[in-house]
Amino acid sequence: MMVEISWGQLTNYTYLRTNNASLSDFAAQEGIKFHFVPTYSPHFGGLWESGIKSAKHHIKRVIGNGHLTIEELQTLFAQVEAILNSRPLGPLSASPDGLLPLSPGHFLIGRPLTSFPSPDVQNLNSNKLQRYQRLEQMRQHFWT
Repeated sequence: MMVEISWGQLTNYTYLRTNNASLSDFAAQEGIKFHFVPTYSPHFGGLWESGIKSAKHHIKRVIGNGHLTIEELQTLFAQVEAILNSRPLGPLSASPDGLLPLSPGHFLIGRPLTSFPSPDVQNLNSNKLQRYQRLEQMRQHFWT
């Protein structure tokens, strides 16, 4: 049986360097193959890194030169996370009676991540918005 282990970063490099021989022997006996993704090398990440790249691009585009407090930034990230985890993983059914499409939210909490629709504030002047409405405008602008 072959086991493959991927590590995002080599966090305990000193320990592994000093115990390299025993670790290598154990891994060889058990059929374990290690794959390391070097730090600052997102091109090694494949599919999950493309999702992160997409999220970062849209978050930067939505925030722009805006100044957010840490609480507002955390709120925006949580809302963006819910949007990303609500995307269907497969094709949508053409039938209105069809099953709900499977999304990452089903694996996280056992059901889709949905929220009540908010009033549309996307076309309002951002100078006149309250802080919450400004966050809501950024969330609505995320995928447009």
